[in-house]
Amino acid sequence: METPEGKDPSGMELRPYQREVVRPAMAGHNVIIWMPTGSGKTRAAAYVSKHHLDTRDRGKVAVLVNKVPLVSQHSQEFSRFLNPRWTVSGLSGNSGQGPGFGFVARTHDLIICTAELLHNALGSTEEDGHVDLQDFSLLVVDECHHTHKGTVYNAILGRFLEHKLRGETPLPQILGLTASPGTGGASTLAKAKEHVLQLCANLDTWRILSPREHQLQLETWSPQPQKRYDVCQKRDKDPFGDLLKQLMDRIHEFLGESGLSRDYGTQAYEQQVTELSKQGAKEFCPHRRVCALHLRRYHDALLVHGAVRMVDALETLTDFYKMERGTKGLVLPSKSWLLALFDEHKGELARLAQDVRYENPKLKVLEEVLREQFEGSDTSTRGIIFTRTRQSAHALLHWLLAQPSLQALGIQAAVLTGAGQGSQTRPMTQKCQMTVIQQFRAGTLNLLLSTSVAEEGLDIPQCNMVVRYGLLTNEIAMVQARGRARAENSLYSFVANEGSREVRREEVNEALETLMEEAVAEVQAMPEDIYRAQILKLQREAVEQRQAQATKKEAQRNQFRPSTVRLHCINCTCPVAKGSDLRLLEGTHRVNVNPGFRLLYHASPRSVTIDRVFRDWIPGGAISCKACGQLWGMEMIYKSVKLPALSIKNFVLETPAGRFPIKQWSRVPFAVDDFDYIQHLTNQHDG
Repeated sequence: METPEGKDPSGMELRPYQREVVRPAMAGHNVIIWMPTGSGKTRAAAYVSKHHLDTRDRGKVAVLVNKVPLVSQHSQEFSRFLNPRWTVSGLSGNSGQGPGFGFVARTHDLIICTAELLHNALGSTEEDGHVDLQDFSLLVVDECHHTHKGTVYNAILGRFLEHKLRGETPLPQILGLTASPGTGGASTLAKAKEHVLQLCANLDTWRILSPREHQLQLETWSPQPQKRYDVCQKRDKDPFGDLLKQLMDRIHEFLGESGLSRDYGTQAYEQQVTELSKQGAKEFCPHRRVCALHLRRYHDALLVHGAVRMVDALETLTDFYKMERGTKGLVLPSKSWLLALFDEHKGELARLAQDVRYENPKLKVLEEVLREQFEGSDTSTRGIIFTRTRQSAHALLHWLLAQPSLQALGIQAAVLTGAGQGSQTRPMTQKCQMTVIQQFRAGTLNLLLSTSVAEEGLDIPQCNMVVRYGLLTNEIAMVQARGRARAENSLYSFVANEGSREVRREEVNEALETLMEEAVAEVQAMPEDIYRAQILKLQREAVEQRQAQATKKEAQRNQFRPSTVRLHCINCTCPVAKGSDLRLLEGTHRVNVNPGFRLLYHASPRSVTIDRVFRDWIPGGAISCKACGQLWGMEMIYKSVKLPALSIKNFVLETPAGRFPIKQWSRVPFAVDDFDYIQHLTNQHDG
């Protein structure tokens, strides 16, 4: 029970503005708490969770987060107030060798986990892995603005709404936490209000709450950093960038495609090249596909050139062409021409990259910001520089280490990037992420060069500087990144070229933040009967839409018989498998059980590194096409059986209705039977 002073016997104390917003949640209402970053939303959620467990028989709480590092951070915060009476467990994707998710959930009072893990457990068929939503009495949804469209948060809450509209009880109470509900891309108040209402409907929210009585106290406890635009002029001359564009022009001419845009360096051009690659795969035209691939790499180099140094842009191209030369198998004529084109001009690119007259002016501005913050700071400055890509984060670190004047200031920097695959730069392991965050929190590191992985939830009270370096993002990312600067008298600097798209977008984001606040205020002011009717209407529409999508997906999945579908290597177009050769393993992996398939690929002797531990299998080597060297996937060793697991993005499907590439297995137009371990062993023995 809460005492008049806002304490309970555990010593947990809430500020008056926190007590104001938690009261409806403690009374059992589904609410969204909307407060700025650094205002103590996690502590408020821990307080509600403890009250919930203290006052409810057989209560059970799940706290959902959207990033792995937050599992550890929140586990410490919740354990501080719930132990020793209530048991707390943190679960992430690296928990594979221990007991199943369902077992841990049943044997602990509160679990903190990634939303992906809970979603998988809801669909699991294993007894110790499965849970139902009804097994929990309270769901805390951290960064709940992600509960929209096709996100895993919305998949979980979509199940909740289906249970609710069928009248099934009991259902868990919902507590959402966010600093930025967003506008959903809206530009008018009416549309922004619709977005906020939809978010409230998705979370079955009684009200979206923010302090009113104690608003002034909240502003005192959560001061916003000083914001400023640190802008510079573009390069007067850019011979390095001009040469990259000339080489792209040459590839366009070699490609022979008319009507293609040459608006290099834009998102529209990137989408155009992606579509060109798809067309090449669909039409079995390796010439078009390989040219599109190389255009994309030159485009990436242009983006790196615009963000950091010329030498960094050249390095991205050099690494790519080194990998291309190292690929075993058939070398297509188009690829030979492209390799020769780069070889012909790499010397000139290297010469230009060393010419300091044409260096990136944004780096000089960034150097001035860092010098201002770290000079004479007696090591108290701690900051984060947010940049768009892993490549630019690593490039900024290399630049920083090469500046003696900055090194003399005692800057201890490290890169913090995501753990996901799909980038030319290797991902960080979750262990490395946690090590960097802990060192930054302890002060061993005082500067992070980070992608968006650090935008949300990272709690470093001593952080007093945030730099957004040439970013083109939405208002949610702006609010979240700004919120990492939590110390008093903090700085939020936006570094970009004067008059650039990035500056214009940041100015739009400021307007959208105001629009978001107005939209939330309008929703909060709605009469209760009108609000409830609108929420119920949106929920029914959402469930109907979800059911229609499921029906459509099921029809798509059974569009063709597996035996009528062939898989072709996306690079050399050789037919390599039938749909009927595939089996579904653990609900996730598509493996080829045809023994003859092994004759078609090379397997690397080195095992693939995966930043997770799995219960029944370990990764083997990467597999690639014997004919052309195209990567296909990897071998996985499942209960001592070696199976080739395929990545569908590396193949083209040929169906009775035509050919097309697919990025995700969930969209293939045929059903894949489950893998039967005993049957597979029997077939191997008979063979």
